[in-house]
Amino acid sequence: MLAQRRFAPFFWTQALGAFNDNVFKNVLLLLLTFVAVPRYGWDTGLLNNLAAGLFILPFLLFSAWGGTLADRLDKRYLIRRLKLLELATMSVAALAVWFEQFGLLLALLFMMGTQSALFGPVKYAILPQHLAATELVRGNAWVNMGTFVSILLGTLLAGLLAALDGAASRGAIAATLIGVALLGYLVSLGVPAAPSSDPGRVSWQPLAGSMRVMHDAWRHPRVFRGLLGISLFWFLGACYLTQLPAWVRDVVNGGEAAVSFLLGAFALGVGGGALLCARLSAGRLEVGLVPLGALLISAAGLDLALQPDIVGERLTLGALVAIPGFWHMALDLALVGVGGGLYSVPLYTLVQVASRDDHRARMIAANNLLNALFMVIAAGFGIVMLTLIGTSLHAFFVCLAVIPLLVGVGILTANPRSVLRLALFALMHVLYRLRFSGRSHIPTEGAALVVCNHVSFMDALILGGACPRPLRFLMDRPIYESPWLNWFFRIAGAIPVDSERRDPGGVRRALGEVSRALRDGEVVMLFPEGRLTTDGEVGRFRRGVDMILARDAVPVVPAALAGLWGSWTSHCGGKALSKRPRRFRARVRLVFGAPLSPRQAGRTTLEARVRELKVAADDWAKRPVIAG
Repeated sequence: MLAQRRFAPFFWTQALGAFNDNVFKNVLLLLLTFVAVPRYGWDTGLLNNLAAGLFILPFLLFSAWGGTLADRLDKRYLIRRLKLLELATMSVAALAVWFEQFGLLLALLFMMGTQSALFGPVKYAILPQHLAATELVRGNAWVNMGTFVSILLGTLLAGLLAALDGAASRGAIAATLIGVALLGYLVSLGVPAAPSSDPGRVSWQPLAGSMRVMHDAWRHPRVFRGLLGISLFWFLGACYLTQLPAWVRDVVNGGEAAVSFLLGAFALGVGGGALLCARLSAGRLEVGLVPLGALLISAAGLDLALQPDIVGERLTLGALVAIPGFWHMALDLALVGVGGGLYSVPLYTLVQVASRDDHRARMIAANNLLNALFMVIAAGFGIVMLTLIGTSLHAFFVCLAVIPLLVGVGILTANPRSVLRLALFALMHVLYRLRFSGRSHIPTEGAALVVCNHVSFMDALILGGACPRPLRFLMDRPIYESPWLNWFFRIAGAIPVDSERRDPGGVRRALGEVSRALRDGEVVMLFPEGRLTTDGEVGRFRRGVDMILARDAVPVVPAALAGLWGSWTSHCGGKALSKRPRRFRARVRLVFGAPLSPRQAGRTTLEARVRELKVAADDWAKRPVIAG
């Protein structure tokens, strides 16, 4: 996507904006700390808190207005205007830096916060207009990675620029601020059009608009839960990054260079976690990664909190890198970042997917509002724990590790199927060389029936792991009631079915459960042959699929599997599971076809369609593997 106009200009526009933001903010803090405070005798703590407040305040005031602007206007037009605002702000900031007008720089920090608050909603709302549904996770991952790497690079460059002498420092800072802003504007000219689905006038009502946006988000529980989850990530990030300098001073026994090193480890971890999320999701909204990310944050954070102090005189970075404990801390912070990437990217995607087109930017605005509020709460939490109660930094970091632990366990308890599906997906990729096609044919919401040929006992696991949505599936009751696997089948949502001979009412009850699942908007998987194939070919479809569609007229997605015939879980060469495994990492292909309407989806039509898909899948699975 980085080579395509529909994504690349926007990616570099937002990355350059985040980079310039952090150059400006960190240069300002360094100038205030090392120039203004000694010269005028100002209070350092007051100035730092004032600067933080001036940057966060616009998010509370103007995020809702920015969301309304992004919903009402062409997002390309809005991006260009906001980049011009950034260029104007940075031009004035360059003059203020040159003439050392520190009061003006603080006022411009508020302007920069305003530009960021207005840009935030369009940043994530534009992606669904330019990317396919299967590309959203990858797009969000790259945006998150670009943002955090830009934060890191901007912070590092600010330190280098501020370290120069006198006029050379001021000139380099001024040139950087204007040059990056100008480059960002020029890149934004390449962003494709993104017209509004609900154009109209935008009224200037910042506070009332904020209340309306939050009320709209509250009315959509799924979206609001996603917003709370994202804001929790920003709460934890703010707590860690705010206390990192104190941790380096009191625990690491290092200086500013050690802070930058550990900050870099965290930022690179978040970027790496975002890209790992895209890899593991394989184009799907994989909410099962959210609790896993939370648990990784907790485990790495707890390990960090339990690290012993590094004893000695104030150590340089060169001395610290020779100490294993310092690398252990850097690894822990990197893993906290990786967990953050795994945790946050699916939540951003969830908010995008679950929001209506004409309200998406306002939901992102609600997210920015909540993020700002949670960062303010993070500051208060730090003050209460460390100042009023007098908690040690180690104990404070233990508290931070407990919070994502509770969140991860809570999500796992409430929705274990999402994590189970992710585990199946990973396990199947270990056992087989899987290739999928046509997964976009599965409806993104609403009920659907998936029908597939039945080759082996692994079919349901492969389908369950590959499908973009959780699947319910029918299975023989004796297998369902296996004492070793019953817990697994219950979590997976399997529907047991008995033969009419064993239980005359078993089929009727199973069909009733299928009907309830479909009416609840779920996706149900069915093997219409009713048994494993004995010759590797598609058998006759039974009338069960017609009975289901007669009760619930839902779209039907045909699918075909190839590559499993001959495995020990198939009937090839003897009864399934009675042979020793002979192949590992076999080539398996799963193809989903275009959905059929209930009127088209008779069992004869579905059987013919599955046979066609199987031919295509077989052709691929039989191709020779070419090295290199």
